[in-house]
Amino acid sequence: MIKKVFPILALCVFSATLGIGIISPLLPLYISSMGATGVGLGIIMASYHISNSVAVPIVGRQSDRRGRKVFLATGLLIYSITSVGYIFADNVVLLSVVRLFQGIAGAMVLPIAIAYLGDLSPEGEEGKWMGYANAAFFSGFGFGPFIGGVVTENFGQNPAFFILIGLNLLAFFIAFFFLPEVSRRKTSEEEGPTLSFKEMTSNSMVKGLFSFRMAQALGRGGIGTFLPIFAAMLGISTSLIGMLLTVNILSVTLLSPVGGMIADRFNRRTITIISSILFAAVLAVIPYANGFVPLLLVLLVQGLTAAVSMPAATALVVEEGRTYGMGSTMSVFFVAMGVGIATGPIISGGIHDSLGINSVFYFGAVMGAIGTVLFSWFTRGYQQGND
Repeated sequence: MIKKVFPILALCVFSATLGIGIISPLLPLYISSMGATGVGLGIIMASYHISNSVAVPIVGRQSDRRGRKVFLATGLLIYSITSVGYIFADNVVLLSVVRLFQGIAGAMVLPIAIAYLGDLSPEGEEGKWMGYANAAFFSGFGFGPFIGGVVTENFGQNPAFFILIGLNLLAFFIAFFFLPEVSRRKTSEEEGPTLSFKEMTSNSMVKGLFSFRMAQALGRGGIGTFLPIFAAMLGISTSLIGMLLTVNILSVTLLSPVGGMIADRFNRRTITIISSILFAAVLAVIPYANGFVPLLLVLLVQGLTAAVSMPAATALVVEEGRTYGMGSTMSVFFVAMGVGIATGPIISGGIHDSLGINSVFYFGAVMGAIGTVLFSWFTRGYQQGND
């Protein structure tokens, strides 16, 4: 079943993430052109993740009970409609409102798509299919920035927003007409007493994954916001900034299937720890990249570390999802990411305004290191079934 459903799901989410990726190099520069401060920029970028973090647990739990397809299709439609707001929003407040609504829509898309795939993943192959998911789902984020940079540089910002709207509509139609609803694997939540989120988060692996994801996202959220500005300060053009982001994400995309297979053969906890240490080290090097080529190399290596750590960590989430409900467990993982990315740009904005842009990247490295330490501590008793 998974081999039949995966291509449809992948095409659906690829279309949506391609549209989002197209505006990723444009949005921080677009907001800065309105005269927003570093903190103001951080608030706008964070507003998506604030509403997303509130909506994800609700949507995840309800999708365990009512099915995945309805939430996925609805989220894609809402995202497409609200994207029209980018064209008309001309101040910080309106942009924040658009981002808030899109955060709710986003809660119905990527977390539900990965939970959908987690339902179908055979035991012992969680890493493999999460690796394929990263490759297919995030390839849109990879190609998008380069396309967005070229479109914006040659035709202006509005065409990029129109492409975003069209691609999300396409994804909606693919999900609505071609994606089947599937029978989900029964969990202990469905077979026995209902498990609360409090009970779920008392699990040491869930606590470790939550801490790891939130700390990393806390640092990385600011980097996603300020990296285009850092590159622009070096005199790098919009199209080349898009290329930098494309290479970074495509390195994750191309190597995620390999990372997933590694996660099925070796200890997932160890893989996550080692690759996360390297990830933090790479972030600390960004301020020393003083041109396009050095920055390209740094982002390429950073992408390689993510390609190894993310399939392993997500496979661990799938393991726990078989006990607590795939949508509910996946929502905890995505809430951690959302909280980190929501607060990261605001904190990083304050750091930028007071200490300078280089300190934003040092902060990201420190957060990555803290997340790795917390994950190591909480999961120290983990034993992988196929070790």
